[in-house]
Amino acid sequence: MPERRFLGRDDVNDIESILRDDETDFGQISHATVTRGDAVFTWDYERTRPGLSKLYEKAKDSMWNGETDLDWSTDVDVEKVASEMSGAVEQFRRMMVSLDDSPVRLWGPKEWTEFEIEAFNWRMSQFLPGEQGALVCTAKIVVTTPWIDAKYYAAAQVMDEARHVEVFAKYLDTKLGGSYPVNANLQMLIDDVLGDPRWDITYMGMQIMIEGLALAAFGFMHQITEEPLLKKLLRYVMSDEARHVAFGVLSLQEYYQQLDGKEIRERQEFAFEAAIRMRDRLMMHAVWEKMGISKRAYTEMLFKVRAQGTNPFQAALFSKIVPNCKKLGLLDAGDGWLREKFTEIGVIQFEDFTDTGEEYELLDELARDRASAS
Repeated sequence: MPERRFLGRDDVNDIESILRDDETDFGQISHATVTRGDAVFTWDYERTRPGLSKLYEKAKDSMWNGETDLDWSTDVDVEKVASEMSGAVEQFRRMMVSLDDSPVRLWGPKEWTEFEIEAFNWRMSQFLPGEQGALVCTAKIVVTTPWIDAKYYAAAQVMDEARHVEVFAKYLDTKLGGSYPVNANLQMLIDDVLGDPRWDITYMGMQIMIEGLALAAFGFMHQITEEPLLKKLLRYVMSDEARHVAFGVLSLQEYYQQLDGKEIRERQEFAFEAAIRMRDRLMMHAVWEKMGISKRAYTEMLFKVRAQGTNPFQAALFSKIVPNCKKLGLLDAGDGWLREKFTEIGVIQFEDFTDTGEEYELLDELARDRASAS
């Protein structure tokens, strides 16, 4: 039986397909996408899932106000913050410069400083549509999930996501002076999630894949930066996000035990396609173009660098996704197909990292701040 074509590509690494996807236009002001799935009412109001009930209670106690709990009068030195972030990709930068035909080989401090600022803005910019995607997808979970415990928690998460959109939009507007448009691969994945009628795919695509990668990215940025407003903003957002990913893990772990081999394989394939979308999202084509390097030139350079080894920073962004897929039983189900695919893209080494179903209780930053203030 021939291998299935993923993302409509004969090869997920096909440069022409990657560049074509990146050209997709999602509009200047708004984008409409088709959502599918039944609106499910339940008449069983008994709360029978203790894990979800615990998450819901935690969510109610952990609400924060983006206007009053963050000090927006803080002055932000964007160049300094961007420089802090550059250390995480220093090895990758050296690999790019080492190529004989590298388009960045002659860059000096001026070009790299400008790139660091643009890359920081781009990363922050992608958090914004990602959080709006989570807002819309979680609203869909409220509608489509069959369990009252899940409806309660998802409704609380909708409020979290609205708050995240609010604070990232304000940071970009007041501290960075503007933002980049949504990355095509991110929006394509969100559209796929919303367009799939199976309620659990909304969980898989958003709670496990998109939110999982975002949680790792927030963690790295929080660990590196000393900018006080951003650091506190990320602390609070991470506390929320850890609950969100745990919500996906707890819900799907129960449901996936009921699925047959064919259904599980479909979920494995969706997880892999989502991983490729997330990987391609990280190429930052818009930044490289702004720096005068074409998408094609950068992508060709990137694949030459990948031939030397995986970018450790980008691979580590999957450190939340892989252990959660393992806990869901997706890595080794059937013939271990997803394990093989994650090995191919260089992220399987994270399989034994702490899964978010256990981690969220360690990230209750709001409770710590309230305890310190009392």
